[in-house]
Amino acid sequence: MTRPTPLQNRVTPTGEICAHTARGTLMGNRGILHDERQQLGTARWKHQAWVTCTLAFKARRRELMAPGWYTELFFTDEAVALAAGHRPCAECRREDFNRFRKAFAKAHPDLPEPVRAPDMDRVLHKARVMSRSRKQVTFEAKLLELPEGVFFRAEPDGAPLVCWQGRVWAWAFECYAAGPDALPDRVEVLTPEPTVKTIVAGYMPVCITQ
Repeated sequence: MTRPTPLQNRVTPTGEICAHTARGTLMGNRGILHDERQQLGTARWKHQAWVTCTLAFKARRRELMAPGWYTELFFTDEAVALAAGHRPCAECRREDFNRFRKAFAKAHPDLPEPVRAPDMDRVLHKARVMSRSRKQVTFEAKLLELPEGVFFRAEPDGAPLVCWQGRVWAWAFECYAAGPDALPDRVEVLTPEPTVKTIVAGYMPVCITQ
């Protein structure tokens, strides 16, 4: 028997959507990105509400990439989802959403209270992707100033790395591996800057390194 061709719905910390057999611990949504043949077109989002959802919610069942329904995206863990520019869903992850919103408001005191999901989406969208090129927005920072759960690269086009529980891990679809021992003082940060500030303000993501 041959294994079915994997769908193009696995998301990397750099925001790319790839075809891979690896399973994820969270599902995500950016709108309808696929056609009737379950193939992605050129669009990588249809709205600014990039959310992450639980894999199971109220016994709902759905066919993956069904015609006319949003494209189900999958992430290794929440740290990867946040790096790709997503946030917790306000329905199926309400508790996480409230924690994220509280920390987001603390990190962005210029936003009107109460902070709403569209307010966060507007700020996040400017910081996660370039609209014309679809290229991920990154920024440079001192490695020692980054909180745990934030993805970065030590060199251009290098492997996505994350600090977690006092260690550096290199991400891959199959599993995390031990990262390099030597790292530069300054790195290229993949996780959007508003999300990094939100983590600093108290939101702790989940990272499945083992």
